[in-house]
Amino acid sequence: MYKTNKPYIEKILSLVKKTYTKNIRQPASSDGIGTKGFYHWQQKSFRNAVLDALAMNFNDMAVLRARICSLQDHIILSLDDEKIILEIVENLVDECKKRNIQIIAGETSIHNDFVGLEISVAVQGVYENYKKNNFPVGDVLVGIRSSGLHSNGFTKVREVFKNEFRKEFIEPTLMYYDKILELNSKFDIHGMEHITGGAFARLKKFLNGSDIEIESSLKPHEIFNEIYSRGVSDYEMYKTFNCGIGFVLSVSDEDLKDIISDLNNSGFVAEIIGKVVKGNGQIKIKSAFSDELVVL
Repeated sequence: MYKTNKPYIEKILSLVKKTYTKNIRQPASSDGIGTKGFYHWQQKSFRNAVLDALAMNFNDMAVLRARICSLQDHIILSLDDEKIILEIVENLVDECKKRNIQIIAGETSIHNDFVGLEISVAVQGVYENYKKNNFPVGDVLVGIRSSGLHSNGFTKVREVFKNEFRKEFIEPTLMYYDKILELNSKFDIHGMEHITGGAFARLKKFLNGSDIEIESSLKPHEIFNEIYSRGVSDYEMYKTFNCGIGFVLSVSDEDLKDIISDLNNSGFVAEIIGKVVKGNGQIKIKSAFSDELVVL
């Protein structure tokens, strides 16, 4: 059973599995921009909103080692504004055309009592060089720097900042999808994870008689330091936010240097952030905000 911090997710998965057949399921993902849409609507940053919606799904498909073939979108806003709707769809089309992805269906919903914007996307694809993700003892973890907050933790952001705005609130989620699929075709990557909802606790599902130890010199962006300074604990920071690391790879020593070099030569920032050791299913993180050891 998939390990999650939300018990009701396990109940949902049990229900959904009743629809499965013995045939291999098509890889798919569904996600939206959530609370971050409040800021995109406020700032009219509609292209960035599209990039967020796509990156959240595309990066998850990279974890499945799947290439996307088709996409469906659902746009929710408070006004039937033709200019805004067309700007959103035009940007969806531009990004999909770059990757030969067909937009096969879509919906626009006008909710006159809704404050903000939601762009939800569902994608379907095919596996490429598929293998089950595994974080075996002895592996080294490579962290790939994020662009900032990405699209998770914004309920906490609104709680912390109230009516204040920071430009970092509309910085789009970094797209790892294209590069990860390329790396997957070149190297034996044992495991990978997109650090989104649940942040570093997402790695727990890969642990079986093992622990992950993380101590990274990839410093958190200043926006994370500001959130921490406003009273959010070390534990909550690493369970809610990516804290500067948006994607994690589990690799052997043999491929380590080549993978890091390939990423850094492609415009990403990547380095060793930790290792997999024998243990009992814990994520142990040396906090970048204090001297505390965070255990998830």
